[in-house]
Amino acid sequence: MTVLGLLIPVSLILGGLGLWGFLYTLRSEQYDDPDGDAQRILSGEYDDRPKD
Repeated sequence: MTVLGLLIPVSLILGGLGLWGFLYTLRSEQYDDPDGDAQRILSGEYDDRPKD
């Protein structure tokens, strides 16, 4: 039972670190795709007319 008393806080700390890392990557815009935007403009599927 003493092992559980050690493993539960360790797992909570590791989970918190993982969550903090994920939120850090979201805020630093690491999931943006600027190259994809440039390629979509050059493709024939791009429509430059404003939406109604």
